[in-house]
Amino acid sequence: MSNSTLIILALTVPVVGALLIAMSDRKPNQRDGITLLTAGALFAAVVALLPSILAGKRPGLSLIEVVPGIKLAFEVEPLGMMFAAIASFLWIVNSIYSFGYMRGNKEAHQTRFYVYFAASLWAAIGIAFSANLFTLFVFYEILTILTYPLVTHHGDRNAVQGGRVYLGILLTTSIALLLPAIVLTAFVAGTLDFQVGGILAGKVSPVLGGLLLFMFIYGTGKAALMPMHKWLPAAMVAPTPVSALLHAVAVVKAGVFVVVKVVIYIFGIDYLSNLANTEWLLYISGATIVIASIIALRSDNLKRRLAYSTISQLSYVIMATAILLPISAVGAALHIVVHAFGKITLFFAAGSIYTAAHKTKVSQLDGIGRRMPWTMGAFAIGALSMIGVPPTAGFVSKWFILQGAMQAESVFAFVVIVLSTLLNAAYFLPIVYAAFFRKAPAETKHGEAPLPIVIALAATAGGTIALFFFPDVALQLARDVVRSGG
Repeated sequence: MSNSTLIILALTVPVVGALLIAMSDRKPNQRDGITLLTAGALFAAVVALLPSILAGKRPGLSLIEVVPGIKLAFEVEPLGMMFAAIASFLWIVNSIYSFGYMRGNKEAHQTRFYVYFAASLWAAIGIAFSANLFTLFVFYEILTILTYPLVTHHGDRNAVQGGRVYLGILLTTSIALLLPAIVLTAFVAGTLDFQVGGILAGKVSPVLGGLLLFMFIYGTGKAALMPMHKWLPAAMVAPTPVSALLHAVAVVKAGVFVVVKVVIYIFGIDYLSNLANTEWLLYISGATIVIASIIALRSDNLKRRLAYSTISQLSYVIMATAILLPISAVGAALHIVVHAFGKITLFFAAGSIYTAAHKTKVSQLDGIGRRMPWTMGAFAIGALSMIGVPPTAGFVSKWFILQGAMQAESVFAFVVIVLSTLLNAAYFLPIVYAAFFRKAPAETKHGEAPLPIVIALAATAGGTIALFFFPDVALQLARDVVRSGG
């Protein structure tokens, strides 16, 4: 099968799956089976492209020319391969988890949930395989629209309010900043194609280059850089599988993916290194890491704590990119993968706790590890990865980011990494301690969550450890990003 055919399959399988899921509304078992088959087929199509990417090829597909010089086109390069592989694989695991969660909590509108989930993965693949800024923007906006019904799934007042914040911030930032940045780039560079070394060197003045960087960074609201972060905790009104989608599979990963891709393939690391007015990005991302960690530490609601942890971890990717060294860029790309596995494990555990014990607060988790050892064991692994403790994958990406900070002689970045690591430990380890070493309330009688939930969280926790021992493929892709884009 040709690479062009595989790209077409990756872009059509989720759409066909969504239609078949909608047609199976009255047959829940059939609907769930179609969901799982669709997720598996998408992952197979994406992985089939991997050997070509590892061999240095960059397969592409051009669909239509919208206006002269502006095409809806796709190209698979190492960074996009990483994003697509993560999203498609975790869709399989999240689907299994969702079967247990949605049925266990007797959620309404389950078919609608699976339809929009499949459609959202289609948009995520479109972003991952975008060959230019135009295609990326189209699918970026589609992803925002398609995830809105998932955020507002419960339909109550809190869901509607959370959805309003979600949609308002993401659409406002993209239309007011990202779209004008793309138009201005097309005007000054004469192209919107992602290219090795970037397309802006020698085309724009330092002042305009700095302005464009600001517009791209804050136009990408999904990256949740402060103060454009409030949509993320607001969206926690959604069911836990949606939270997992937002934090690990598609939405926030799309945000940091766009930031890294724009820095490497539109600006170019060498070009940005020569600009004098880019250090603000390092400081803003570092401040976001620390401030979000402090808010997480003070939050008793478990999902809110995890949400602010996500904001902090996303800014690790941005700060690593802002260091503007190849080794830190490798760390940034790796952290996209690492964070996906660790954070989805944590959200899976939070949903498992809610399903089995109906607990939502950190202060309610005393002794819960004795009743739910699989759930809290997985939570502990995810927490250790967020802290960066071996043998979890978080250690690998943080090691590269730390090396980048040291090579750049950036005292600020070094201090941020050390301080945030301590803060991560401060808001995660007490949960693990309380779960396993404190006595549970006398009325506690629940056990583990339904089996599909346990299977899913055990799989992602295992993946978090496996990535520590077998990081070779992810590491090669991350290094290829730097070699092709630096």
